[in-house]
Amino acid sequence: MTQEDLFKNIIAHAKEYGFIFPSSEIYDGLSAVYDYGQNGVELKNNIRKYWWDSLVRMHDNIVGLDSAIFMHPKIWEASGHVAAFNDPLIDNKDSQKRYRADVLLEDYLAKLEEKVNKEVAKGKKRFGEQFDEVQFRATNPNVLREQAKIDSLQEKMIKALNGNDLVGLRQLILDCGIVCPVSGTRNWTEVRQFNLMFSTQLGSNGEGASQVFLRPETAQGIFVNFLNVQKSGRMKVPFGIAQTGKAFRNEIVARQFIFRMREFEQMEMQFFVKPGEEMKWYEYWKDMRLRWHLSLGLGRDMYRFHNHDKLAHYANAACDIEFQFPFGFKELEGIHSRTDYDLSRHEEFSGRKLRYFDPETNESYIPYVVETSIGLDRTFLAVLSASYREEELEDGETRVVLRLPHILAPVKLGIFPLVKKDGLPEVAQQILKTLRLEHACLYDEKDSIGKRYRRMDAIGTPLCITVDHQTLEDNTVTIRDRDTMLQERVPVDNLPGILDEKLNSRNWLGKLT
Repeated sequence: MTQEDLFKNIIAHAKEYGFIFPSSEIYDGLSAVYDYGQNGVELKNNIRKYWWDSLVRMHDNIVGLDSAIFMHPKIWEASGHVAAFNDPLIDNKDSQKRYRADVLLEDYLAKLEEKVNKEVAKGKKRFGEQFDEVQFRATNPNVLREQAKIDSLQEKMIKALNGNDLVGLRQLILDCGIVCPVSGTRNWTEVRQFNLMFSTQLGSNGEGASQVFLRPETAQGIFVNFLNVQKSGRMKVPFGIAQTGKAFRNEIVARQFIFRMREFEQMEMQFFVKPGEEMKWYEYWKDMRLRWHLSLGLGRDMYRFHNHDKLAHYANAACDIEFQFPFGFKELEGIHSRTDYDLSRHEEFSGRKLRYFDPETNESYIPYVVETSIGLDRTFLAVLSASYREEELEDGETRVVLRLPHILAPVKLGIFPLVKKDGLPEVAQQILKTLRLEHACLYDEKDSIGKRYRRMDAIGTPLCITVDHQTLEDNTVTIRDRDTMLQERVPVDNLPGILDEKLNSRNWLGKLT
């Protein structure tokens, strides 16, 4: 199965089992907008909670915030979004399709990198255990040739992007022979900048209405509340403010399912530090955030760091934690050293002092900021795609299973009576009544027990409890494990302890201490 086919199967599975629906589907949908179904909203909530608990509950010096989506328009002038929040766009005249110029070049670079990886794979197959990848990459003429193309193109692209050289970007597209995926032609327009912010009117539609923006990020709500939180919470630097919430970007080229949408949710934490200490904390949060991702158990090889070649106007260091989605390694989380840019700009534009007085050194200063910013929807897609399996069983049958991390699964327990008679449903309902106070449970008595197990596998339920006729005799039930499919007979009275050990969040958060 190709990665493209796999991705299509994941998207279809997400709809069939109540994770994600196309928004407004009965009206033929709305491009790049999606709704989370009954299982999707639970998975999304669990991801959000695990992120929140790992920061706010596990750190004495990090607190939470929920700022408004509508904010004063001068905030976006101060932040630089009005002047600089743009994408370089280019159209193909034949297909009438619009693309981001930098994404076209990045996709071309990815193809060159794939050529290099294929050469490396061939070398590994040829030389076996004696294969030295570092030496092979440094000496193989085919690898050296393609790598030279990659390095040259990256250098030229970065120079054009940093210099806002739109003519140069278009020329690179022409020089690389990049064609429109739809028309197959190179009939490109000029490159132009497009501002990504949605604007609307606040107040009446008359002359008294003022233009405001839907926030394109959640971070600015934290910065403008810096002093409110610091003073009311008596916070001492270093300290952090965490926030989750919706953000909006008028993406012209939204694609790859929920990876890039116009309405999405961010999970951000701004960590305020003493000037001069930002790089120490930058490295600290790089390590801590990668540990958080690895704690989910999706696999170390699924993640990599990518340092930014082009730094944002506010940063003196930046990197991404990239994840291997079915369509390749892409950004999942950004970690940035934002210097004192944001607070300084808001101090300038608002005329209010946004400084921290350090009682130990008796000095006042504008703190520097280290940011961790992760997309909740992208994390959802990462977890979903990494957990999806199509497995062939020993009896020749195939099962589709989501091997979700237990702490994130939308349903933790399936509870079934073996048959709908002989008092088994009543016993199962009583067990459900007890366990649902601690765990998300689903009761099901329809179809054969095998079909019920398959339904639970498909939504990622870690454990299933089955009540049968032996339960009536000795008050024991079977617990069936999603991943191994093994069943164990246990006393009903032991269920709370067993489930607490397997499903309690402390066992996951403990990996981060």
